[in-house]
Amino acid sequence: MTTATNASTAPIRFESNSTASNMCGFTLMNSQVGVLIAHVLERLDNVKVTHLPSMIRVDGQGRFDVVYADVDEEAGEEEGWFNASEFEEAMSTHYGRMVHLDDRTIMFANPEDAAEYLDFDLKPIR
Repeated sequence: MTTATNASTAPIRFESNSTASNMCGFTLMNSQVGVLIAHVLERLDNVKVTHLPSMIRVDGQGRFDVVYADVDEEAGEEEGWFNASEFEEAMSTHYGRMVHLDDRTIMFANPEDAAEYLDFDLKPIR
């Protein structure tokens, strides 16, 4: 028995939405370091962490910070063990604006919120 599917009635699994979501985030490798980062971020109220077989999805609303000292503590390591390069190695992709500082990585959903860190020119155009 064969079942035909009419394209106009088929459910849409993927769709595009160009409105602002106020979301930002990244994908981590499901590795020892990725799990440590995820455990730290799961404690934040505005962050949702989804563990998948080969990766960990981190989605945040508005802004959230990956504080390196918190990851050091979670790992039981000395301060300075976790840094931007360790983070970059564990992360595969991101969305939103990402800013690396000496002690943290900040994720912004709205690029204008990152202006002070990125030297955006937010002067009105006349």
